[in-house]
Amino acid sequence: MDTTQPARRRRHLMDPANPQRPSVESREITVVRQWVLSVLVTTTILHLSFGLAFAGVYADGTRPGAGVGLNVLASVSGIGAVVAARLIHGKSPLSWWLLLGPLPGVIGLWLLLR
Repeated sequence: MDTTQPARRRRHLMDPANPQRPSVESREITVVRQWVLSVLVTTTILHLSFGLAFAGVYADGTRPGAGVGLNVLASVSGIGAVVAARLIHGKSPLSWWLLLGPLPGVIGLWLLLR
């Protein structure tokens, strides 16, 4: 009678007879969803923000404050992008990252006033 046991499968390898799939509600999937959503929201809002800034740079001179006003709106929407990304991750919106929010408006003002 042969009593040889089958070779033990190493723990780090998948068992084809018993596959383990992460559920849709697993922590790893949630983290990936948060990152994907925050990147999409941030890039979309920042595109809007830089668009406002460049519209302010190329605004015609018939309305004296139009360029500055559009760059202020670009700064506000840039801050909104940072706040949205932090809220998606469940963190406080008040942080040092808010200093990057006005960057599109500052760049637009620099281009406008140089």
